[in-house]
Amino acid sequence: MSIISIALTGAQATQIALATVSQNVANSKTDGYTRQGTLLTALGSTRGGISAGDGVQVSSLQRFSDGYKNLQLWQSASEMGQRQSSQPYLSQLERVMGDEEGGIGGGIDELFTALNAASVEPTSTPLRQQVISAADALSQRFVSLQQTLANQRSAIEQQRGSLAGQVSTLSTGIADLNRQIASAQATGGGTSALQDERDRKIDALASLAAVQVVEQPDGTRNVSLRNGMPLVVGARAASIEMNPGSPPTVTIAFASQSYTVGGGVVGGQLGGLDDYLSKVLTPMADSVAQLASQIASSVNSTLAGGFDLDGNAGGALFQFDAGTGRIAVNPSLTARQLGFSSDATKPGNSDVLQQLVELPTQSVTLPLLGSVQLRDACSQLLGDLGSRSAQNQAALATAETVRDQAEQNWKSTSGVNDDEEAASLIQYQQMYQANLKVIAVANELFDSTLQMFG
Repeated sequence: MSIISIALTGAQATQIALATVSQNVANSKTDGYTRQGTLLTALGSTRGGISAGDGVQVSSLQRFSDGYKNLQLWQSASEMGQRQSSQPYLSQLERVMGDEEGGIGGGIDELFTALNAASVEPTSTPLRQQVISAADALSQRFVSLQQTLANQRSAIEQQRGSLAGQVSTLSTGIADLNRQIASAQATGGGTSALQDERDRKIDALASLAAVQVVEQPDGTRNVSLRNGMPLVVGARAASIEMNPGSPPTVTIAFASQSYTVGGGVVGGQLGGLDDYLSKVLTPMADSVAQLASQIASSVNSTLAGGFDLDGNAGGALFQFDAGTGRIAVNPSLTARQLGFSSDATKPGNSDVLQQLVELPTQSVTLPLLGSVQLRDACSQLLGDLGSRSAQNQAALATAETVRDQAEQNWKSTSGVNDDEEAASLIQYQQMYQANLKVIAVANELFDSTLQMFG
């Protein structure tokens, strides 16, 4: 009877092992599934001073998880998220500013080309009108670019708000899973599926913001931003709000406390958006507005020192709104009122017009570049933007490679290997069949023993 009892424990343990292998195979393509293994331990006892076995038992189901590899996975998700979030905006702005037909660089060239053409015959009304038309086209290009910048700012603010909501939702989900895991672990229940779900949520959260994760003795995990601000502590979660402004900030509410930090320390997609907003978009918008202001100021002040065809002081060609940073052509100005002459009695004089033609060699001061010549301002703004975009693309490619490697490292430990599971399936099948054979032999021996007394 003891042989039957021992073999029965083996068959039961093998059934659990086969079920575990079956679970692994069934989830071989499940994203984030961590494979499990069966730990077998011998049962032993002593009878009549002789040590004898009592069979085998499943002491636990092992979850093949490596904390360091998980950390690598989450860190790579943060870096990739940071680079991915800003690249669409960089690429869009680069295309808009590099457009020869619609970019402000081409508009500035056309304005000074028209001024140069007018210098051949300063009294020509069509040539003067062409100057006004070129100035109007330039102002429209400025407006178009500034509208693109404003649209990007609006889109980023909306995206930041949406991502902040996702951070709060994920934090709440992680805290709830912490509670379930701690409860199940305290009663000896299985927690592998719950831990897998929690790891997936942490990975998603890491893409949105750079996080630190600390394992606790009760099976829970505390999650914080990289500067230590708490997002999840046990079964309690924080809420996060994005604050507009320059620079943007983040408010984290946890329990009865509220913390405000700079957006740049958040990392992940949120950090990437904040970096783009503060380091590219805002300086670019300020630079474009400054460029428009200095073009308007230089052209208007030069024209004010000249005389029009009627001998009157030259009128302002541009109007600049300091509140909006927008430039426009003076709607009341006519072609005759352009002050191209330095002598009120000589309408054909082009001294002031020559000064206008030479304006591109003057320096302008822009927040993003410092002091540059007017003729080089647009190309250098585009060059700076292109350099930032190229650097981000290179960093994104590196981040994607690191992420791929981190996923492969994770899979080497936690992922399901079909070949290994197939081998385990055969092994446990043979083990199960062997235990059934032992039971059959024990039954035969028992029957033989009974026949001796028959």
